[in-house]
Amino acid sequence: MGLLDILRKFKNQPNKELRILLLGLDNAGKTTVLKKLASEDVSHITPTQGFNVKTVVSGEIKLNVWDIGGQRKIRPYWKNYFEGIDILIYVIDSSDRKRLEETGLELTDILEEEKLKNVPILIFANKQDLITSAKASDIASLLQLTSIRDRLWQIQPSSAITEEGIKEGMDWITKTLKKKNEASSKEK
Repeated sequence: MGLLDILRKFKNQPNKELRILLLGLDNAGKTTVLKKLASEDVSHITPTQGFNVKTVVSGEIKLNVWDIGGQRKIRPYWKNYFEGIDILIYVIDSSDRKRLEETGLELTDILEEEKLKNVPILIFANKQDLITSAKASDIASLLQLTSIRDRLWQIQPSSAITEEGIKEGMDWITKTLKKKNEASSKEK
């Protein structure tokens, strides 16, 4: 499932714009995830300096995915992209056990941001194809994800390279966006 599949699920909602923010530490696999979702070649990926944006339009629906670099010097600027986000995707390199604490601290800071209050989050425990990878359930325990109570969340074991778990993550996003949209329609 790619970006166009998400758009197809929302085709009956005119003038709808969906914003997805893709965050995580450097070398977590964010750009590879984005390129796989956009059905692009991933044979040559370079570290993101700043940001990448993929926009897909289908009919009257527009989907913008913002991939923000994860280098330490760029992270303070993440908050500039928080406004109006519908879904947050946080990518973790589950093979880099030395940085799990660092990624947990960054994730905690993000979840405390007022502009992201109630924004659902999909966490890709990426690089599951590598033998050194921690299990998604172990990462969830280490990062105390079960304590998240103020938003919908999902941790998804994945490998952007092999596409393992990517479709399941996108299915979760589609279901979550539909629920969120139905809830806001009932409030009107």
